[in-house]
Amino acid sequence: MNDDMDTASNLAAMVYPKVFRTDFSQPGFALINLEPEFGSQRQRHLMIELKHALARLDHEHRGRNLVYQSLGRFDQQVTTKPHRDGGPDESILMLGYEPTVVPSRVSMSDYSQCSFDMGLTPSEFIDRHNPMFRDGRERLVDYTTELIEFDHTCFQILVINNSLAPVGDQRLQGVLHTAEIIAPDLDQLRVVNSTMIGCGEEPMSGVSENDVVSFLSDDVIRKAAYET
Repeated sequence: MNDDMDTASNLAAMVYPKVFRTDFSQPGFALINLEPEFGSQRQRHLMIELKHALARLDHEHRGRNLVYQSLGRFDQQVTTKPHRDGGPDESILMLGYEPTVVPSRVSMSDYSQCSFDMGLTPSEFIDRHNPMFRDGRERLVDYTTELIEFDHTCFQILVINNSLAPVGDQRLQGVLHTAEIIAPDLDQLRVVNSTMIGCGEEPMSGVSENDVVSFLSDDVIRKAAYET
């Protein structure tokens, strides 16, 4: 456990500047590749420790608090278009991918940068050019990066700036994520451990300590109608 706490602190030092961006000098996401034998419960423990380490850094740098909004485990095998998950306007999405035989691709779209370049806020961009439709997706082509390091055969943690905030006042600048499931197989599992984290001076929490304990120990996996 102490080793994982040390690992989380070291990872947080790498992840924080990349993900908790307040301008466009950093990508807004970070992918952590772990070995195939890392283990599901150990991955989830590392996710919790990483959240605590990131919370300490964000409080130090921005005076904000990080509070869980949701935690869950899903079998997700549906391709999606570029999107942000529900959550506060300043939020972080941490996804823990478990090894699977189901191949997939993951891409990130810097809609905050695109919005800024168009003279819009991120919220205005979503309202006028929703990436669920062709016009919005086409506008994001030059702002989209495929994560070529993504490896479905390994344990991985993907930390995403999921924010919808306009530029200024040290507010977080978010990105959209996309998952393409190349060959769905309903006889197999593609497990994603998903945690939504709110950022703010006094963010509201929808999660109890019992919820965190269940996330760490529960083997129940829900079917998802869409990819997180």
